[in-house]
Amino acid sequence: MKIALLGYGKMGKTIERIAAERGHEVVLKIDIDHPAYDIKTADVAIDFSQPNAAYENLKNCIDNGVPVVSGTTGWLSKYDEIVDLCNQKKGAFIYASNFSIGVNLFFKLNDYLAELISKVKGYHVSIKEIHHIHKLDEPSGTAISLAEQILKKTAYTNWQLASNSDPKEDLSGTDTIPIIAEREGEVPGVHDVMYKSEVDQISIIHEASSRKGFALGAVIAAEWLKGKNGVFSMKDVLGI
Repeated sequence: MKIALLGYGKMGKTIERIAAERGHEVVLKIDIDHPAYDIKTADVAIDFSQPNAAYENLKNCIDNGVPVVSGTTGWLSKYDEIVDLCNQKKGAFIYASNFSIGVNLFFKLNDYLAELISKVKGYHVSIKEIHHIHKLDEPSGTAISLAEQILKKTAYTNWQLASNSDPKEDLSGTDTIPIIAEREGEVPGVHDVMYKSEVDQISIIHEASSRKGFALGAVIAAEWLKGKNGVFSMKDVLGI
């Protein structure tokens, strides 16, 4: 399979290594201020670019009939436009806030736990995420996805970026899910969903040990997407 990498930072380089290990060829490596290129030389594209470049990258792929997998966050105000374009052009597109297979199993657990908690009273939920200091967006796309899953299953109506240290931002007892975002060193990613009552606490945690899990999931998604038409998610890729 011939792969175009849209975004050639640390994640792009990790994807390149894994793609080679799995017998694929990277034919394009597109980064900031790259000269004009022909996306049609690739069988599939994997986008881990900057938020301000993602929309044009995805549009270019779909306009030219190249299936595209995107893990870029921070551009989702235009997500519906890409979905509409993909459907119009009969293209193929997967977006995921996190391609890690473990995280997608974690999403499944989060959804189930939210459904269970919705049947009892007295628990207040909060989400905490920790990432490396180079991450541009906060909260993380994964934390937002976790919150949005909970909103669908509970009486909570919205989420809010909150401070870990400001007592004025205590949102317990409200209909808002607080998300605490911390940036530390080179942490690949930690997500903690906590339900706390007066008598106990229930937590589920996913902790990444490297970027390899995210990159492997993206390559697996690209392998799955080739030859298909439509808008998909990692649930489709993993059959969960």
